[in-house]
Amino acid sequence: MNADLEEQEDELLALQSIFGSEEFIRNESKAAGEIRVSVELPADFTVVLKEGETLRQYDISFLPPLLLTFELPHHYPSSSPPSFSLACCWLTHTQLSALTARLIELYQATGGAVVLFSWAQFLKEETLSFLGLHNVLELPSDEDVQRDPESNTGREKPLPSENSLKNISDDSVPVGEKKAERASQPSEFKADFKNEGAASLSDSTSELQKAQTLSGLSLSQMLLSRILIHQAEQKQKAFASTLFECGVCFITAPGSECVQLSECHHIFCQACLAEFCRVRITEGTVRGLTCPQADCTATPTPAQVRSLVGDELFSRYDRLLLQSTLDLMSDVVYCPRRSCGSAVILEKSSTAAMCSVCNFAFCVTCRKTYHGAEDCYAPKQQKEDELEEILDLPETNEGIKALMDDYTSGSAERKRLLEKRYGRSVMLFTIEEMLSNEWMKGNSKNCPHCFSKIEKNGGCDMMVCRCCTQRFCWACLSRLSSRRERVGDCSSCAFW
Repeated sequence: MNADLEEQEDELLALQSIFGSEEFIRNESKAAGEIRVSVELPADFTVVLKEGETLRQYDISFLPPLLLTFELPHHYPSSSPPSFSLACCWLTHTQLSALTARLIELYQATGGAVVLFSWAQFLKEETLSFLGLHNVLELPSDEDVQRDPESNTGREKPLPSENSLKNISDDSVPVGEKKAERASQPSEFKADFKNEGAASLSDSTSELQKAQTLSGLSLSQMLLSRILIHQAEQKQKAFASTLFECGVCFITAPGSECVQLSECHHIFCQACLAEFCRVRITEGTVRGLTCPQADCTATPTPAQVRSLVGDELFSRYDRLLLQSTLDLMSDVVYCPRRSCGSAVILEKSSTAAMCSVCNFAFCVTCRKTYHGAEDCYAPKQQKEDELEEILDLPETNEGIKALMDDYTSGSAERKRLLEKRYGRSVMLFTIEEMLSNEWMKGNSKNCPHCFSKIEKNGGCDMMVCRCCTQRFCWACLSRLSSRRERVGDCSSCAFW
C-alpha cells in the first residue's frame, strides 16, 4: 500500500510539471484532481450545424476541452483504476461512454502501472479517430436535441457544460484477481456508468433549458456559441504569445503589445497605432483614421480605438465621426440656431424643416425662420451691397481694409467718430466679416465632393479634403482615385 501511495504522489507531481495550471488542477486535500484535455484537430476541421434548410459551416482550430476528473483509490495503481468522470459539451452521452470504456481498457493493458498521463495523451491525440469524427463535427439540430437522452436511435443530446454530465464509476476494477471475475467486471462498470450518466444527463438538460429560456437561443445555438467563443479566446492567446513586426516602426514585439485590424489583418504595435489615432482625432480628420498601411482603407473597430486613445479622445472621435457621416447625407441639415445646431432630417417634398430638439421651424433654402410661400430673404451678397449703399462704405476691398486698419489703430476719439458715422456693430463685426468672406473667395476653393471650403497652404496640387477625405486636383478640381490614376485633363493631374 505504501508503494501505491508513493507512485500516486510521484504521478501527481509529474502531472503538475508537465501540464500548466490551466490544464491540471490538483486537490491538495486528497489524491484527486482534474485534467483539461484539448483535443488535437486537423488543419481542415469543420463544425457543421443544420437549421432547417440552412447548413452553417465553420472552420475550427480549437474545441472546448474534455474534462477528466479523477480520484485515486488506496490500491491504485496496483489493483484498482482511478475513479473518474468525463465531461465535454460537444460530445454525446454515447460517445463519452465509449471513451470511458476505452480508458478502462488502457488501464487494464498496463498491468497495474500509473495511467493518468496515458489517458490524457489518448484523449488529446486519438479522440477524433476513435470516435470516427475525422474532419467534421456535426452538431445536433434542435429536433435531435429534443429526443429522449436514453434513446438508442439517432443522435442524443449534447452535453451543455463541463460540469453538467458526470459519468462516474463508484466501483473500481481490480486487476490481478481470478480470470472469471476480471472478465465480468468491465460489463458491470459499463452498466453502472450508463445508469449514472443517464441521471446526470437529465439534470443537465434541465439546467440547459433554464439557460435557454434566459438567453432566447436554441440548445444547438448555445452549443455553437460556446464553441465559437472558445475558438476566439484560444486564437487571442496564441496571438498574444507570437512575435510580430510592426508595419510602422518595423520593431518586433509580442502580440500582447500589438493590435491586429480585423478587416485587413495588418498588425501594428500599440504605441504606433495609438499615436496615429491620437493625431487623426486631434486634427479632426476622423475619416482618415484608417489602416496606416499604404492604400489600405480598413478601419479599426470602435473598441480598438477606445483602448488606444482613452475615453476622452474616443468621445471626440465618436462625435466627429457622427458629424462627418451626417455631413455626407444629402437629406440632413443642421438647426441654424447657434445655441442648438442639432441634426435635422429633411422631407423631400417640403422646404420647411423643424428641429426636434429646440422646435425651431426654418426654411431649408435660406436657413431663416420659415416664411411659408413668400420668397426667401435676400442673399448675403445682396445684403452687403445694400449695406454699402446705405452706409456709404468704400467701394473697393482696399478701401474697406484701410477703414478697418484706421479703426483698429486709431485713438479713442477716432474710433468714436467712425462708430458715429458707420455704427459700432458695423465696425466691430460687419466689416470684418466682409473682409473675411472676400479673403476666402480669393484664397480657398470648394471640395468637389462635399463642397467644404479648403485652403491650400503649400505642397503639391494633390489635395485631400479633411471633411470627406476625397482626393482631388487643386488646379482643375478633378476628383482623384485612391490609386492616383489620372482623372483630370490639366498638367497637374498628369503626376497623379
